[in-house]
Amino acid sequence: MEILGTTLRICVDDLEASVAFYEGLTSTPALRFERGGVSVAAIGCFLLMSGPEAELEVLRKVSATIAVKDVDDAHAALTRVGAKVIAGPVPTPAGRNLIALHPDGSVFEYVDRNVPA
Repeated sequence: MEILGTTLRICVDDLEASVAFYEGLTSTPALRFERGGVSVAAIGCFLLMSGPEAELEVLRKVSATIAVKDVDDAHAALTRVGAKVIAGPVPTPAGRNLIALHPDGSVFEYVDRNVPA
């Protein structure tokens, strides 16, 4: 599995104020989308999420998002070393993802950019 980078996941109350801050910090415009009632803004290595508390409670359990070259390769590598894939792979607005539970109890999202044509 080839890891390309990591995104820090941040749940925020005021998405607009947070977007302004992180756009200023990184000099990068936000890429925005909605997912399951949650408003999301990707800015550089930061993924800001705002929405209903019930949805955010689930999202807070995921420590980070790890960009990989291919989610299928990540799935194979994760299961080979003892991780449990608890969701996915599924398509998202940014590519495909899966959620994996590592043997130490950590939960990570793995995402690729293999968007179907």
